[in-house]
Amino acid sequence: MMRSLFSGVAGLKTHQTRMDVIGNNIANVNTTAYKSQNMVFSDLLYQTTQAASGASDSTGRGGINPRQIGLGAKTGAISTAITSQGSAQSTNNPWDIMIEGESFFVVNDGSQNFFTRDGSFTVDGAGNLVMANTGYMVMGWQVDPETGDIKKDVVSALTVMHKSNLESPPEATTLAYVTGILDKQDPSINSTAGAVRTLIFFDAQGYKYTAKFSFHGTGDDDEFRVQLDDILDGDGVSLVKKYGLENIEQIATFGETANKVTTQRYDMVSGVTYTPDGKFSVNKTLENILKDFKDNPMMIAAGDSIKVIDPNAAGDVAAGASVKVEGSVKLTKDQLEKAPYNLLYDSTTNKYSMKGDDGKAKEMDDAAWTKLFEGLKGVDAGSIKVVVNNDEVDVSFTGTFETLEASYFDGTKNFGVILDPADTSTENQEKILSQVYGLEAVNGKSYAIDWIGQDGAAQIQITENNKGNRLVFDHDLGTFSYIGTQGSKTATLNFNPSASTMTGNIIDLGQFNDIEIDFSSVNNFGNGKKCTLEYTAGSIESSSIGAGRKPGELIGIEVGQDGRITASYDNGLTKLLGQIAVAEFANASGLSKAGNNLYTATMNSGEFDGVGKDITESGGSMTSGVLEMSNVDLSSEFTTMITTQRGFQANSRIITTSDTLLEELVNLKR
Repeated sequence: MMRSLFSGVAGLKTHQTRMDVIGNNIANVNTTAYKSQNMVFSDLLYQTTQAASGASDSTGRGGINPRQIGLGAKTGAISTAITSQGSAQSTNNPWDIMIEGESFFVVNDGSQNFFTRDGSFTVDGAGNLVMANTGYMVMGWQVDPETGDIKKDVVSALTVMHKSNLESPPEATTLAYVTGILDKQDPSINSTAGAVRTLIFFDAQGYKYTAKFSFHGTGDDDEFRVQLDDILDGDGVSLVKKYGLENIEQIATFGETANKVTTQRYDMVSGVTYTPDGKFSVNKTLENILKDFKDNPMMIAAGDSIKVIDPNAAGDVAAGASVKVEGSVKLTKDQLEKAPYNLLYDSTTNKYSMKGDDGKAKEMDDAAWTKLFEGLKGVDAGSIKVVVNNDEVDVSFTGTFETLEASYFDGTKNFGVILDPADTSTENQEKILSQVYGLEAVNGKSYAIDWIGQDGAAQIQITENNKGNRLVFDHDLGTFSYIGTQGSKTATLNFNPSASTMTGNIIDLGQFNDIEIDFSSVNNFGNGKKCTLEYTAGSIESSSIGAGRKPGELIGIEVGQDGRITASYDNGLTKLLGQIAVAEFANASGLSKAGNNLYTATMNSGEFDGVGKDITESGGSMTSGVLEMSNVDLSSEFTTMITTQRGFQANSRIITTSDTLLEELVNLKR
């Protein structure tokens, strides 16, 4: 039989194998992460009819080449383009993940590890991250409960939707900070209430509260006090009222808890006498006894020309009684051209005019002058007399006013008030302090009369706001210096473990945590008499640390480029759930295909160490919401198919031609 027949058969079989490879590639053109294969040929065993010989000096003959007849072709190798990256296909499914690089996902069927580039994952009913087509577990690293970070150990199944991950526990607030400008000229700083600011915080059960703090001036431009005023629950109800307590210090303290109390002797101010019957006689002038005096420009301009004409004799005058006065005033051009008169002066005619309703200037006549001043509150109509002297105007008038406060009238110009120390009402005591001793509660100071001597001098108790913490600034720069004690940049809101109500019940306050508040970002600068102070929960370096939070529900899961799986909750918390590990091989082409887009390790690929790697270590990454497509190149496959088809045809011709030769040989017998 002819060798060519067998060479043709070998060629047909080899091209058929190549066609099988091509067919498999084309069949998997849309298979996720499929890696195309390529077959190469090698020649088959050769039959040597004559061996090669070398040149011989003894015979004088030269060397000859060997005579060998080949027996066809065979499959040399089938290689996989396993390191060739497929294109990305967007799916918008967060559990579809594509690897960029030469790494492999690690999955497990319960008994052994497999490796795949197919990142079409899903979450099963038990919350495990699995391959969508096989249900094999996706392997990775777990979170170390002590550090909260990934613990790189032997890979294990990732249970991302465990029941413990569906909700986020509440957390108590432990840190806060204050920012902004404290302007010492802000009126609220020097008021009794102070500049009030609030801090929203959470207890360990996730309930929200509002702490009210106030900033107070001390009279020193560089030193202020910050105190805790109250704590409100989520409904805005004071905890003092809610629990039936006496003060907020039973719940929490912030620096000093008591005011500073001292006593000092004060003498009566001028214009006050101490009567034999133990009362104070305080002289008052028209300026501080007549209602609306300070709001009437004509009364102000008249000044000392004002005379009381009713009542015209000394005697008792009750608060609210009518008092009639008369006076005269010289109004200048500057006064008349301003509010409330708003007149126009013509220097050429030496006459005044005013704008009419039509916007045109109208010259002032006697009726207009009278009407101008009748409009001033308290001035009696018909009493006004006006004399114009060039640019100056002389006005005489009478007016009727009510008294704000009075006990008697001296018959000339002065009124008086009688204050009785025996009247212990708060209003009366405050009048005595301010009108007799010139003391007004200001800057957190308040006064109380201890006792009064026979000469009217008093021993007065002074209560200064000493609650809270001292807030001190650098005098030269206005920057923060310290809070509480020198060198400290933080002050702590300390919660008591329990509180006793006024009825004797014990309130457990164990749900609260102490809050350390950082004041180092506050500055004492001029800011248009306006403070911009603001409290914020959390660390000054990171607002998420120590801020506290309510309980949260899972709202989303994200897979990062490094394979870290992070959960997001509606309370603002993010939680690390695990990390997808990858496997890398020295010879990835040596992996063995196991079907279902899976590979197994072989002796030629290298073994998997069981731990895996972070994909970013080798410069790779993961992309969520996309899948890797097949890397089959159809144009190349069809071109190879053509050459394979022609090769198959040519080998078939070898067989038919050899058959013809055999037929001729058989025909020799005929």
